[in-house]
Amino acid sequence: MHELSIAHSLIELATQAAAQAGVTRVTAVHLRLGVLAGVVKDALLFGFEIASAGTILEGARLEIEDLPLRIHCAACDTVVTLPDIQHFRCPYCGTPGNRIMSGRELELSALEYDDTVADSAGESYVNSATP
Repeated sequence: MHELSIAHSLIELATQAAAQAGVTRVTAVHLRLGVLAGVVKDALLFGFEIASAGTILEGARLEIEDLPLRIHCAACDTVVTLPDIQHFRCPYCGTPGNRIMSGRELELSALEYDDTVADSAGESYVNSATP
């Protein structure tokens, strides 16, 4: 299950970004995940929950944005979203072997954090950041 090692890497990256921002508790991690990334989403969610225990991400949500397979067809100069990963042909002209534009992503896109700070008037502020 390589999803557990991916979860560990996400936690390491998020922890580093949070430390740079002076954050003490992360409430959500946003991930962009392409259909061709070879990651089983449920296994990643499970691995994230296990790997985040005892860290500043413990209890944080892992929000996954699924990214479809998009290709560029040189024959008809069109960028299209393919309905599945089984057919790498342009749906308009049928040309095979098109260039992949998206669908391989595995990127940490944002963090949400709860770093409540009380000012002199007793007001509280909740912050968020994008690494």
